[in-house]
Amino acid sequence: MSCGCKTSGDSAHSCGPKKTANGCESVNTCGNSYKLSVFDWLSDINNPAPNRCDFVEVRFKNDRKSFYKNVNNIPLHIGSVITVESSPGHDVGVVSLTGELVKIQMKKKKFSEELALKIYRQANQKDLEVWQEARKKEDGVKLEARKIAQRIGLEMKVTDVEYQGDSSKITFYYTAENRVDFRQLIKDYAGAFRTKIDMKQIGFRQEAAKVGGIGSCGRELCCSTWLTDFRSVNTNVARYQQLSINPQKLAGQCGKLKCCLNYELDSYLDALSNFPSSSTTLETEKGKAFCIKIDVFKKKMWFAYVDSSIAWYDFDIDLVKKLISKNKRGEKILPLEDLKQPEASAQNIDLIQENSVDRFEKKNRGNRNRNNQNKPNNHQQGQQGQPQGQKRNRPERQDRPERSEKSENPNAQSGNQPRPQKQNPQQKAPVEKVEGNSGDDKKPQNNPNKKKFKKKYPPKKDNNA
Repeated sequence: MSCGCKTSGDSAHSCGPKKTANGCESVNTCGNSYKLSVFDWLSDINNPAPNRCDFVEVRFKNDRKSFYKNVNNIPLHIGSVITVESSPGHDVGVVSLTGELVKIQMKKKKFSEELALKIYRQANQKDLEVWQEARKKEDGVKLEARKIAQRIGLEMKVTDVEYQGDSSKITFYYTAENRVDFRQLIKDYAGAFRTKIDMKQIGFRQEAAKVGGIGSCGRELCCSTWLTDFRSVNTNVARYQQLSINPQKLAGQCGKLKCCLNYELDSYLDALSNFPSSSTTLETEKGKAFCIKIDVFKKKMWFAYVDSSIAWYDFDIDLVKKLISKNKRGEKILPLEDLKQPEASAQNIDLIQENSVDRFEKKNRGNRNRNNQNKPNNHQQGQQGQPQGQKRNRPERQDRPERSEKSENPNAQSGNQPRPQKQNPQQKAPVEKVEGNSGDDKKPQNNPNKKKFKKKYPPKKDNNA
């Protein structure tokens, strides 16, 4: 039997011995890990039998949940697959919450206990087989339903399809901007699918919650993971947070403004309560100045003259309040450029020295200086025989011998005579080189050892050839 670990409610996965009375041990795949789940923090507490809660929260496909009454006192736990009452027939769902927290959830969602339907039994093998076969048909039915709606010419989009547990009813979730006439559509659906048809219109936010996806922040959509209530979001929320009104950046995957714009709205409103109005104007000796920009974090306001709005001057909100009070008394304030005080440049002490570019070269510089201090001592030791104050005479570049002459007779300067080399009788006499011809110097000389090797070891002749 399934633990109900997947978001679609599929019962193909089973946890086996890992499943306990509180669900599965693997939180990442089973138990309370599906979206819009509620953590049962009272699961370890055993309540007395008279005060036992008879209501159970049951989850169906995607985010659809409902509360049912356990009239037969069936032992249920999180992840149990049960068969519940429906109209018509019965439905199959997965238990998502039990115990005293169910009453709190019912009170939170304003669910009446009188409207709660009852639980028939735990799902048997036949119920599971019919349920799984119905789930396999949903993708094909959704594509066929879209084709039928397009053929009729209705401006709507079939977002999701959900079969009832006993395959006696199909619920179509759709989105549309205008009102849609379903009289012909329901007839075509009933003739094509041979079952009862139920149409439910949802908003674009609910569509994104059912489909799911990844937001611009890199995480899963809030509406498909934990967000249950969809509060209205307008453009004033972006203006309070000093955001540019750019629909491409402020809109989510549903095409509406992002729900996360409301998260920090209260903090911005508290901070802006200490600010003067953004429509504040200052009467200066040079002319009127109006507010251009507000920085909530730095608590500053930027002002510019009405005649020349190119130059901006920023002031603290405390100073702006004093200037406003002077204007209320009928006094004109000094020009903005005179009120602007030069900011003292704060010297940042970098203890870790992360900002210096040559922070890795300082140690090497110290080693180089030490080596340079030792080098002149060694040089002085080599010049002990020379008198002080007399420089060592070095031949200039013009006095130095050229490389070509040095390569011809390398032992001429040292005074050593070259060793006599053995001449082979077959070797030709050396040709005298002309000093002016530089092309003969570049020609490679024949290696005499190579000829000796060929003469000493001639190639063998093949007698069979």
